[in-house]
Amino acid sequence: MSKKIHTPCAIAAAALALAGVASAPEALAASKAERVAEAASNKADALEAQLQAMQNEINSLRAAAAQPTCNNCEKVQELDQWMQQVKSAPVKVETKDNMVFFRGGYGHNNRKRGGTLDPSGDGLNNNGAIVGPITDQDAWYFGAGFDFSVNDDLFGLMDGTEVLAELLIDYRELGTRKANGLSYQEAAAVDLPTANTQTATVNQLSIAASPKIKFLKGSKFRPWIVPVGFELAVISPPSDAITVLNPGMQFGAGADYNVWKNIYVGADARWHQALGKVDGVDTNGVTAGGYIGLGF
Repeated sequence: MSKKIHTPCAIAAAALALAGVASAPEALAASKAERVAEAASNKADALEAQLQAMQNEINSLRAAAAQPTCNNCEKVQELDQWMQQVKSAPVKVETKDNMVFFRGGYGHNNRKRGGTLDPSGDGLNNNGAIVGPITDQDAWYFGAGFDFSVNDDLFGLMDGTEVLAELLIDYRELGTRKANGLSYQEAAAVDLPTANTQTATVNQLSIAASPKIKFLKGSKFRPWIVPVGFELAVISPPSDAITVLNPGMQFGAGADYNVWKNIYVGADARWHQALGKVDGVDTNGVTAGGYIGLGF
């Protein structure tokens, strides 16, 4: 009876032992996987913490850079204000405001030029009875001038209106005539030589200094005026009193156009008004023509 009882018990114990041995590797494997997963999770948490710490440090550095210390606050504000003023200021276009120009054209005097040494005593009316007028009233001229820019806005009165100082030199030729002065022998009481065959060229040199007002600054087409300027006329041949200088004024108007780079073409007309006659010689007249200018 006891042998029969002990045998089943032994079999059951053996079966349990075998079952424990069979399940032990699975349990060990599950425990190891849990430990590996837990270790990986811990590493990820640590890495995430480090990344968050680095991000916090970067944010703090950015905040420090964006907000300077109080020692530099005023300087930074002044620099920022200056930058805003520079950005808001209008862009100034550099232009070639000064100019040298070369001109030529047609001239016309009010009266004919009289001769010199007129023994009739009638030379003061520019139509000496013996010598007579030595040229007609028409002329041609050429010359050169210089414009220097003084102001860009008519001294604060008008935007885009430039004030320039102009210096102008013109040569004007009215004609030639051989019979002048000592070439005549019509005076019965005066023995004048008759061998004079030289040609007398009737001409005039004008030197003027004037203010010039030029409109539409920044545009290719620019009209201008000369309100009034000082002019000195030098005549040849001299008058009956051997006077050659005659001061006066000039007035003018014109316009020029920028054709290419610093090259300009223009046209003008000027009225020349002397303060008086040069011992009977009238130098008043008009000139009109064109010019070519070079800006610099």
